[in-house]
Parts: sequence; C-alpha cells; structure tokens
Amino acid sequence: MPHLTLHNSLSRHKERFEPVDPANVRMYVCGPTVYDLAHLGNARPVVVYDVLARLLRRLFPDAVTYVRNITDVDDKINARAKESGEPISAITARTTADFHTDMAALGALPPDEEPRATAHIAEMIMIIERLIASGHAYAADGHVLFAVGSDASYGTLSGRSQDELIAGARVDVAPYKRDAGDFVLWKPSGDDLPGWDSPWGRGRPGWHIECSAMSWKYLGETFDIHGGGSDLIFPHHENEMAQSLCAFPGSQFARYWTHNGMLQVNGEKMSKSLGNFFTIRDVLAKAPGEAIRLLLLRTHYRSLLDFSDHGLAEAKKELDRFYRALEQSPDAVAGDVPGEVLDALCDDLNTPLALSMMHAMADAAMAGDTAAASGLLAAGTLLGLLRQTPDVWFRGGGDDSAEIDALVAERFAARASRNFARADAIRAELTARGIAVEDGAKGSIWRRGN
Repeated sequence: MPHLTLHNSLSRHKERFEPVDPANVRMYVCGPTVYDLAHLGNARPVVVYDVLARLLRRLFPDAVTYVRNITDVDDKINARAKESGEPISAITARTTADFHTDMAALGALPPDEEPRATAHIAEMIMIIERLIASGHAYAADGHVLFAVGSDASYGTLSGRSQDELIAGARVDVAPYKRDAGDFVLWKPSGDDLPGWDSPWGRGRPGWHIECSAMSWKYLGETFDIHGGGSDLIFPHHENEMAQSLCAFPGSQFARYWTHNGMLQVNGEKMSKSLGNFFTIRDVLAKAPGEAIRLLLLRTHYRSLLDFSDHGLAEAKKELDRFYRALEQSPDAVAGDVPGEVLDALCDDLNTPLALSMMHAMADAAMAGDTAAASGLLAAGTLLGLLRQTPDVWFRGGGDDSAEIDALVAERFAARASRNFARADAIRAELTARGIAVEDGAKGSIWRRGN
C-alpha cells in the first residue's frame, strides 16, 4: 500500500501523512454559506475533498470521518433576507437543499457529518468562555473579541507579519477593540437579526468561531486534516487555528492544512460585473455533471484552474473516450485500483497524472483488454467518475429515446431495402437533434452529442 503525502500549508512543503489514530482518520472542510445557489468556485473544493475522502477511505477502510459544515448564520444571509423579505429559515433550508442537489450532480458523496452552525451555539459559547478565562479574549460593548496580541504564534499559517495581517484583514477600527487586529467571536443582535442568549447579552457568533466549535465537537481537540480554498488561509483559517489552540492548550488543532487553488473563468477572475459568473446549474445546462467534475480534476488541486466552454467540451470528449473503451468489455467489473493510479493520487492528490494513466488503460481496453477495462473502471470509481453504463452515458438524458430507437430502426431498414433517400433524410434529422448514428453489420447504434 503506498504512503499518502500531502502539501501542508502550515509547513509549506509536502509531508508524509501520518494520522493521529489510523483507526480514526479525521478531516474537516469548510462548507458553504447558504444564501444563494452554489457557483463554480464553490464546486472546486467540494470535488477536491471528495476525491481526498475517497482516497483516505481506500487507504484506511472504515476509519475515516469527513466533516463539512453548513454556515447558516451570517451577515450575507441576513442581508438576503432583508432584500427579499423571505424568512432566514426558508432561505437557508432552500439553499442547503439546492447545494446538496448540485453537489450530487457533480458526483460528490455526502460527508459523514454535516453540522449546521445554528445547532452548535452552546459549543461556541463554551469555547469563548474558555478564551476569556485564559486571557485570550475580552468582552467589550456587547462584543467578545479575540486578543491577537495574546497569541505569540498568530500569523504562522499565513506567514504574514502583524502589520501585513491587519492590512490584509481590512479590519474595522472600532472603539471597543483593544487592538486593530482583534477579531470578533461574538457580536450583539438587535430584534431584527438572529440572536441567542449568552453571558454577554443576546447576540450571534462571528464566522471563525463557528468552524472551531464544529470541528471540536465532531473531531476533537486535535485532528488530522483541515481543508478549504486558498482564499480562506487568511483570515478565516488563521483565526480558527489561533482561537482553537488557545482554547485547548497542548492540542494541535489540525495537523495538516490543505488548500485548493482558485478558479477563474476564461482567463479572468469570476465576477458578475465581467459577465463570467456562473452557478453550477448554469454549467449543468451545458454539460453533464461528470464532465464538470472531470474538468475540475484535470488541473492539480493546488494550481489555478481556468474554466472555459472549450475545456468543458474537451472534458466531455475525454469521458466519451473512456465510455467507448468500456463498451468494448461490457462484462468488465471494477477490480483493484491500478497501483500506478493509486501512487499518483497518493502523491499530493495528483489527479492529472492519474487521468493520463486512465487514458493508457482506455487504449488497451479499446483493443479488447478486459483487465484494462476493469482497471479503468476501478480508477474512475476512485475519482468519482464513470458512474454510469456506456449505454446510459451515450443514450440517456432524454425522454425521446424510444422515438430515436424507432427512427434508427427505420433508417436501418431503409438502407437494407436500398431506400437511401429516406435513410439520408432520417440521418439528417437525427444529426440536427445532436444524435450520431454508427452503422454495423447487425444494425445501427446511436449516441447523443457526438
């Protein structure tokens, strides 16, 4: 069995992964803030950490706990409710359901635990009380703030100086702060905002304390992997680490920090003002979820990923090729994951290398190598790909399959009776509908989008 190595953002180099407890491997990943439909940028970490979770389960069977939270109390949610007049509970329930639907379309398995922030207020209050008692936090004007100056190691994760940290955080200068860099753990809520009773009055948590409380509740004071997008390194993950280490002296919080690179669209940062902002549902209208997933995996997770319609079309063609290879061995079943694919994924989740090896297997499978087809299927399963049969991939996705079957059969009969004019007319009609027909000695088969 190969050894997994991961690039640890904390040490800034690749390290061999050694879990705290091989019988209880634990990973926490920051989940969505549920106020709107998920966009392409939200999709990348979900797919990346879904692959990592699958790999961990392959290496440590029945020993993995994967936690991804839902942030359902946040000022963005409050603002959306105020704009729309829709109750906060309705917004978060609907948007959470939409998120689950969209992630399932991308082939992402549900995490083992998906805690909601609003269900863990008691844990947040408990951690805040510990921080106040140890001198790492203070109450002021209805707020509770973390005292950044009390933590000598603050800035270790991001590698920034104190001055850089304050500038990068775009901190609010408030009279109740002892230091400009101090960040909010708890803030007061008026009657028009969500709030909970606390020792500091009615209020709501700051963003950072939410993840510290939920990771502690489900994974303990020290766990293995904390993941998220590179945009979260500062301030979110820096603040999480600081408050957790100070609340639980002697713990390590997360031992390995992994961060996926950012996503851009057509060479530019995704932005509504540039007209290149796409929800996952926008893209699902253009291509199957499996093609979107493959496109997200063609670039190494730590690199900048450029999303384009051309790249999406290329990903769809790659999947067509894999499924055609599987067609040559209809009796193939997923066997053991080929060693070279497992080695590639264990080398800091090198999905581009793993995919290149799958193409080599597809070459052999095209020539009728059933073992190669089994290896291709097993590799695809580990990556969350090749989840359908070739028949469903090529012919599914519409309510007109029976009608197309009849037209293809009519065309085959027309060719057999040498009525080529009718046969050509049917082919032209099918081509216009995006249906490709392949003729063989025993009949004709059809595929969509070819």
